[in-house]
Amino acid sequence: MEALVLSALRAAPGPVTAVWLQERLGGDLAYSTVMTILSRLLAKQAVTRERAGRAYLWRPAAEVSRLAALRMRRVLDGQPDREAVLASFVDTLSPDDERVLRHLLGSADPAPGE
Repeated sequence: MEALVLSALRAAPGPVTAVWLQERLGGDLAYSTVMTILSRLLAKQAVTRERAGRAYLWRPAAEVSRLAALRMRRVLDGQPDREAVLASFVDTLSPDDERVLRHLLGSADPAPGE
C-alpha cells in the first residue's frame, strides 16, 4: 500500500491532500487508512507535509532510488551480523551491479582514520 501511495504522490501535479490520494487510489480505501499509510511514510521520512488550512498537503520526500536505499539500510540495521548480510548481498549481485558497486566504493571518500 505504501508503494501505491508513493506512486500516486510522484504522479501528482504537486502537493496533494489525503482526499485527493484516496480518490486516485480508487476510493475503496477508507480515509483513515490513507492517513495511516501517510503517517507511516512520514515517520520513515518518505513523504513530507505542509499545513494548508485545516488539511495537510503531502508530497514525496525523495526520489525512488533514495527510498530504496533507506529500505535497504533499515533491513541491514536490523541484523545482528552486518558483515554476513553484506557478504550475502554482494554474492547475489550481477557482474554489472558488482562492477558499479566497486566503482562507487573506489570513488567514495575514505572513512575517518583511514
